[in-house]
Amino acid sequence: MSEEMAMNKDASLHKRENFDGGDSIGLLDLAIALAKNKKMIIVFTVLVMVVVGGLTLLIPNRFTARAQILPPQSQSGSSALLGQLGSLTGLAGGALKNPNDTYIGMLGSRTVADNIIAQFKLDQVYDKKSATDVRVQLQNASSILSSKENVIMIDVTDENPKLAADLANAYVAELQKLTSTVAVTEAARRRLFFEKQLQKTKNDLLQAEVNLRKTQENTGLIKPNEQAEGVIKAAASVKAEIAAKEVALGALRTFATVNNPEFQRAQTELAGLRAQLTKIERGANGGQGDISVAIRAIPEVGLEYIRNLREVKYQETLLELFAKQFELAKVDEAKEGALVQVLDPALVPDKKASPKRSLLVLLAGIVAFMLSLLYVFFREIKTKMENNPENASRLATLAHYMKWR
Repeated sequence: MSEEMAMNKDASLHKRENFDGGDSIGLLDLAIALAKNKKMIIVFTVLVMVVVGGLTLLIPNRFTARAQILPPQSQSGSSALLGQLGSLTGLAGGALKNPNDTYIGMLGSRTVADNIIAQFKLDQVYDKKSATDVRVQLQNASSILSSKENVIMIDVTDENPKLAADLANAYVAELQKLTSTVAVTEAARRRLFFEKQLQKTKNDLLQAEVNLRKTQENTGLIKPNEQAEGVIKAAASVKAEIAAKEVALGALRTFATVNNPEFQRAQTELAGLRAQLTKIERGANGGQGDISVAIRAIPEVGLEYIRNLREVKYQETLLELFAKQFELAKVDEAKEGALVQVLDPALVPDKKASPKRSLLVLLAGIVAFMLSLLYVFFREIKTKMENNPENASRLATLAHYMKWR
């Protein structure tokens, strides 16, 4: 039994000798290697930190200014309907589900960027000749994000702290301008629609008045037959309502089906107005219809005057109807809170945002320390391998085949 134990002990010692004489390195060997090269590790780490610290001094300070705005958070429904136009106020469509995304997209638009570039002459500030390069530079310097509280944060970074604050506030100003011209909410779309119709009607009324004045100057006619004028006014008023209702139906067709209650109500009202116009025309012409036939009884000298007067009355009535709807849409837009609210205007930053020199120096020190450790470990492994005669011959063979022939 004792003889067998002695043989096992000898085998164990033989294996240990083979292990120690092999390629593997133990923790004690690594600790010894670190202790031998501790000065080199420390000097290299400190030297790298000093060099990186010096290089960071060459990097200019950059400042970040932040402006915070609150876009509309809810969308109200359609307003009360005016009796003259019925469902015309509901032509705008559905409400927006996520207004923050819309306003962020508007802030990042090329229109806003070009206006800011032109205002601050950023092509000269950034020293860029291409308009695209200037936009890219401005985009890289800007960060537009939405917080979980639904507040839009506009950050602009620049070497000039005042310019950074001015650019951030310029984004807010440009957004306010854009929301006044672009229909974002339902009420805003209605307001923009009626604003265009109102402007067109004003121009048409102006032209009709000019034509009427020219007719008065050419014919010398100041006032036509009062009965004919009354009929013309009534017919013009009803025709104006019919025109407005037809505009409403055209707008409703863009988003509503024929089964929509508002669409059907508008069609019913339009049919009633047309019947009313037919009644007026027949009443003015003894039941024969077509008011123009009754007008033939007017002397030829006053016929052109009557026609121009009818156009003026028609445009006046149409203008009044569109003006009412335009004012109502503006009230609804104000109720929806379409105006962008500025929570915090950007102030000139008094602390730099970058570079973070201490952090860069610390990271450089960590990297340098790790690299020096790897160098020591690999050098120790290489030494261990070269001290093994079998590995030395293998390394010589590898070097021989690695040479270019």
